[in-house]
Amino acid sequence: MRRADRLFQIVQYLRGGRLVTAALLAERLEVSERTIYRDIADLQSTGVPIDGEAGVGYIMREGFDLPPLMFSREEIVALVTGARLARAWGGAAIARAAEEALIKIEAVLPERERRRIANTQIHAPDFMMRDEDRLRFDLLEQSADQRLVLEIEYFDADGVPSRRRIRPLGLWFWGKVWTLAAWCEMRTDFRTFRIDRIERIDKTGEMFKPERGKMLSDYYRQVENRERRIGTRDEP
Repeated sequence: MRRADRLFQIVQYLRGGRLVTAALLAERLEVSERTIYRDIADLQSTGVPIDGEAGVGYIMREGFDLPPLMFSREEIVALVTGARLARAWGGAAIARAAEEALIKIEAVLPERERRRIANTQIHAPDFMMRDEDRLRFDLLEQSADQRLVLEIEYFDADGVPSRRRIRPLGLWFWGKVWTLAAWCEMRTDFRTFRIDRIERIDKTGEMFKPERGKMLSDYYRQVENRERRIGTRDEP
């Protein structure tokens, strides 16, 4: 849990007007009591009216509430558009998270802003991405985040199969196609794989460490250099 989310949750627990101990907060938020003491002190320093002390418990004085979120029309349209696109074209986990995010945002918005969410006329069909591709998306995204070495069975544009051992680095969306950027150990170079052409994904149980020449920043540099060379050849 991010620290900002934890501070928000502490305020919610204390809003009931009853004494709450640091031990209980630590148990609920899965952190140490020392962390709770620091968080309480930080909240008090910003003006949140929390009374109490370590070893006794904490209570929040009545009358305090978090201000409602305020967004401009353009910001609400951007949030709704992003959530709907993620729901339509993301993995199964991201689609669920996008739906939950919209519900949470709507819950803390004033009435007029809530109506703006319902009235945003930007939509994305949610039947264009196959269920199996959504599951592959989730697995690849999690593997890139956790730096897990994978083995994949892949079919190229001509239908030729190959088995690759890869280090997944990131996913890119090209309108109707998601691609995975990875370091391919078979080619000892970066490769890009369309996830709808990946037939099978196996976890190896191994993790990889960032190595110079094999990281996402190196992939970006390679792509930029390639585009620069192409642009130079196209100059009159």
